[in-house]
Amino acid sequence: MRQHPARHDLAFRSFPMPVPSTEFKKALKRLSDKEKETLLLRAVRRDAELYETLAFELLPDVTVEQVYAETSDRIHELFNVAVTGRLLNRSLTKALSKATKETARARRITKDKRLEVDLNLYTLRLIFDHYTGQFDSPYNGFYVGTARLTARTAQLVLTNLHEDLWLEYKSELDDFLTQLHNRSKSRNLRFELPRELAV
Repeated sequence: MRQHPARHDLAFRSFPMPVPSTEFKKALKRLSDKEKETLLLRAVRRDAELYETLAFELLPDVTVEQVYAETSDRIHELFNVAVTGRLLNRSLTKALSKATKETARARRITKDKRLEVDLNLYTLRLIFDHYTGQFDSPYNGFYVGTARLTARTAQLVLTNLHEDLWLEYKSELDDFLTQLHNRSKSRNLRFELPRELAV
């Protein structure tokens, strides 16, 4: 079978973030305030995440609570749209993947580790309140994705949050973990799914 040449387009490569050179920083310093403002406005018009990051850092009324509210609304809508899909399990798997990306974006914007945990839990509540019937689907993707997110969230609590907060999350995470272990699919997972949040 004929091999295709290696592809080098952006979709298949991971590029490191650029590090501004000394010459770049010097050139930036030489710009007038007006020129800097023009450059910055041009950049934020092209990059929504950059705009949201700067809005969070510069505007006093853009808070972590507001970012949580807006992100959780988007996550909720992702699952609402998934329910209208033809193949529910696959649609939910896609919604879960997109929800995880929304949470990662909120974390990058705010640099708030607890926000990531709280948004993950918001997603997990949606799933365990409404969609656990799909865990029994012949397609494993939704169950595995949910188990992976639950395990990751438990790990984030222990590694990123102060121990005084651990008990606040333990009961809910333990419940999710128990429900996941009660499914036969838990025996075939290729990663460790804890049985409880080990505080």
